Amino acid sequence: MINNIINGKIPGPNGRPIIYDFFYELNRSKAPIVIFCHGYKGYKDWGAWTLFAKNFASQGIAFLKFNFSYNGGTAENPIDFPDLEAFGQNNYTKELQDLECVINWLTTRQSTNSALDTNTIILMGHSRGGGIALIKASEDSRIRKVITLAGVSDYKSRFPEKQALKAWAFSGFYFVKNGRTQQQMPHAYQFYEDFIAHEDRLTISKSVKGLQIPHLIVHGAEDKSVALSEAIALHEWSQHSTFCVIPKGNHVFGTKQPWDNPQIPPELEQVFVKTIDFINN
Repeated sequence: MINNIINGKIPGPNGRPIIYDFFYELNRSKAPIVIFCHGYKGYKDWGAWTLFAKNFASQGIAFLKFNFSYNGGTAENPIDFPDLEAFGQNNYTKELQDLECVINWLTTRQSTNSALDTNTIILMGHSRGGGIALIKASEDSRIRKVITLAGVSDYKSRFPEKQALKAWAFSGFYFVKNGRTQQQMPHAYQFYEDFIAHEDRLTISKSVKGLQIPHLIVHGAEDKSVALSEAIALHEWSQHSTFCVIPKGNHVFGTKQPWDNPQIPPELEQVFVKTIDFINN
């Protein structure tokens, strides 16, 4: 029997709750725990992530997915982006703080739960969330393994060029259109300022080169959002990495939002098989 905790709340570090889903089998003992970090313009309920999580739980691996507290969702509506003001105030440092809170919650509040092994925590991140998972894995000894799905290798290169940066600083915001929701997603200039203030910590290559734990790198051969070359770079930097290319995989491994199929797509199934093998072996 799978225990489903949907839209639970963990107190966030900045006064905003971290909304999470947690799936694990009650009749198992000491299940390893995957913590899943969503990517840019993402959230825990996007596409087939819930089916993906339940598949892990059915194989004896607990799976916790959560919304970063400033991702634009709310406790009342964790899907899509009802709070664009919060979205505009997000940054990488806040996401790392959120992940710290989730790990702390697991290792303290769930430490007596016999169904879970809170000493075996695996971080998994998709796209931008892959970078967050890698940075956190490099600095937190509680993390035993790390998995990146279509993970980015660099944050700095994703900021605008010099002239656009000046315009951003002058206006205070720049906007990116969400093609699915048609929303203009705001980014306050503090996002860039926070990166510059913490650039050493937020340089993914530095974190990956220092990793001393197993690292699985999964990337789609047909990813148009994050180039395959970024996965290759991660593999070259990481001393303990396994590299897997999904032949027909796009950036979201065949999923979409909403996902109405009762099964995950074949490309995500391949990801699932690879990650299960990596965790168990």
